[in-house]
Amino acid sequence: MKVRKLGSQGLMVSELGLGCMGMSEFYGAGDEAESIDTIHRALDLGVTLLDTADMYGTGENEKLVGKAIKDRRDAVILATKFGIQRGEDSSFRGINGSPEYVQQACDASLQRLGLDYIDLYYQHRVDPNVPIEETLGAMAELVKQGKVRFLGLSEAAPATIRRAHAVHPITALQSEYSLWQREPEDEILPTVRELGIGFVAYSPLGRGFLSGQITSPDNFAPDDYRQHLPRFQGENFQKNLQLVERVKEIASEKGVTPGQLALAWLLSQGDDIVPIPGTKRRAYLEENVAAAAITLTQQERSRLDEVAPKNVAAGDRYADMSSVNR
Repeated sequence: MKVRKLGSQGLMVSELGLGCMGMSEFYGAGDEAESIDTIHRALDLGVTLLDTADMYGTGENEKLVGKAIKDRRDAVILATKFGIQRGEDSSFRGINGSPEYVQQACDASLQRLGLDYIDLYYQHRVDPNVPIEETLGAMAELVKQGKVRFLGLSEAAPATIRRAHAVHPITALQSEYSLWQREPEDEILPTVRELGIGFVAYSPLGRGFLSGQITSPDNFAPDDYRQHLPRFQGENFQKNLQLVERVKEIASEKGVTPGQLALAWLLSQGDDIVPIPGTKRRAYLEENVAAAAITLTQQERSRLDEVAPKNVAAGDRYADMSSVNR
């Protein structure tokens, strides 16, 4: 596994990371033993960047990841996030970017993770009621205190990124980016590249759709939240399935899986981009990691550009888009 430079402050990470969210929530029932084995296998394969958040599983995902890396801390670049508050009953309570909450959230994450410091700490969503300068000021204090090494933002708009970066250097901007979500190419990527900020691509497989494994809404478990996302419903589902079929054709010709093709395409978009495909199973992890060895020809990239141009996906990413791109 090669490494990539994330941002301009010296953080080096594996070219593919591992998203851990689905191990605890959102994508059906989890299996702690298999999830921990998957994390260990990722580290064995050279994956260093592990991505979690305090709201995944209402804190349970951080505990799981902390347990998995307890004896392997030096091999891990641990990224977690704060800002989306949930109640003890798992209900969503809104977004909080107040300085007081920044400190509380970080201390709580460190305790759940069982760590002395967090490598990369993101504001999960921008709080529209708190100036970004105040939130970043509190995050910068965490760096001074030695609790956090590098700072990041998630789903922030270009103007917000600039304001935040003026307070303290931002190392990474995390947003959704894939063959069916290419909007970051318009304004986000040019902005972060100008400022020397790395880009971490979440849902690089379109929440599993680009893997080619999802062929019907009936594939989802009853508690799988994708059922509630516009792109996985009704006519949108059928239109998006047509896109996947075209990706599958190109993948078949190349002798790779659709998911591997999608990841190879993303890796080819720039050395400052680090995809973090999520999985809770070793088999899928190994398939994803193998994508790093795939090289695309200019002709293959052009074909994918034709198959998956900007705005190709039918439907919004979320039922409520109000908390993204602020």
